[in-house]
Amino acid sequence: MPLLDLLPLAASESNLLAAREQMAFTLAFHIVLSCIGVALPATMLVANYVGLKKGDEAAMELARRWSKAIAVTFAVGAVTGTVLSFEFGLLWPEFMDRFGAAFGVAFAIEGIFFFVEAIFIAVYIYGWKRLSPWAHFWSGVPMVITGIGGAFSVVAANAWMNQPQGFTLNGAGEVVDVEPLKVLFNPATGYEVAHMILAAYMVVGFLVASIYAVGMLKGRRDRLHKLGLVIPLTIACIATPVQLFVGDTAARGVADHQPAKFAAMECIQETGTDQTEYLGGICTDDGVKGAIGIPGLDSFLVGWSTDTEVTGLNDIPPDERPPANTFIHLSFDTMVGIGSALMGLALWFGFVWWKRRDIPQTPWFLRAVSVSGAAAIVALWCGWIVTEVGRQPWIVQGYMRTSEAVTEAEGIWFTFALVLLLYTGLGTGAILVLRAMSRRWREKGAEDVQSPYAPQTEEETA
Repeated sequence: MPLLDLLPLAASESNLLAAREQMAFTLAFHIVLSCIGVALPATMLVANYVGLKKGDEAAMELARRWSKAIAVTFAVGAVTGTVLSFEFGLLWPEFMDRFGAAFGVAFAIEGIFFFVEAIFIAVYIYGWKRLSPWAHFWSGVPMVITGIGGAFSVVAANAWMNQPQGFTLNGAGEVVDVEPLKVLFNPATGYEVAHMILAAYMVVGFLVASIYAVGMLKGRRDRLHKLGLVIPLTIACIATPVQLFVGDTAARGVADHQPAKFAAMECIQETGTDQTEYLGGICTDDGVKGAIGIPGLDSFLVGWSTDTEVTGLNDIPPDERPPANTFIHLSFDTMVGIGSALMGLALWFGFVWWKRRDIPQTPWFLRAVSVSGAAAIVALWCGWIVTEVGRQPWIVQGYMRTSEAVTEAEGIWFTFALVLLLYTGLGTGAILVLRAMSRRWREKGAEDVQSPYAPQTEEETA
């Protein structure tokens, strides 16, 4: 083949790589903010409720501080989410052109939830010292509902990409006869939505608790720090065992409906029964190298029997196999491993609280909590790596390949560089603002812990 004939192919491959890397980066950034938008309002309202029911000023102060954090992260998330929405059309025009009528259903609904949430965030924050205590509390409830609704909409769209239904392709390959309810409630929606919402509560719960755990390790043992650890940690520890159950259900759903993805997750080369569960290791055509193998466990986990047959990559056409199987496998193992470690932390906390009505007194507990937030984020990212990379080479499973959907426009690497700069600035700015707020709260100390429903002073009004 002449060299000039290779240039269009090289440009196409370069565009595909650039578009995938840009999408991966923006998703990884935005998904953490999305988790905060889903779960932090509920965490804040728990503190608000405790403060109202028990007259606890420390709990009320936590609610007020967390509401300000929500305002900052929501503003940054609005920008990153807008960029992300434009990327679908700019990076994947063929996908949106052919499947936009079906894929867009969920995102149209998500837009409604987003704007309603923005309204009630403003009402709640503005309502401090302006609404009666309980009216103010109830003004925050729609934030929790819209956060869950928005998460449902977005994850339902992703679930549809994994198990598409609710449409017909005519002779020209165009989507017709879209059935919105079938699009939204596809076979993967149930477990993907539950898995993501629980992940959001785990990420936020462990992340917020880790901040106060660090403060306690530095000697800040006042009631505000203790409550700041206990409230989010309790929520996360409740979500964790439920998440393990949902994750197990999700894995079996993937084994049934996306056998290629499951084979990559578990490094299964040959279809058969009595499949070994591999922990770690490198996936090769000759088997898994350097792993800990548990004979029969993989088949048992899929069908509750070691006689369960599990599809291997040998039964998947070579051009339909996911790439980077070792990457997918290790990402899956990392997600499960971190989830299991967080379950151990939850049991530790739950047992000591049941016995003493207090957190464990050893510094090792606070150290474990202090790293749990970062660990939960890593597990979240690994889960999405499995979901997205494991679906490749398809952007819509069985209907359109990712290579067919990518733009042919030039300059994608340039836009990726611009997005990197934009997100770096946004992330840095958000962290600096949150740190400045935290520093100001620490400097005020006990003076700042006062009733947020007290009449405003002239200084506060100004």
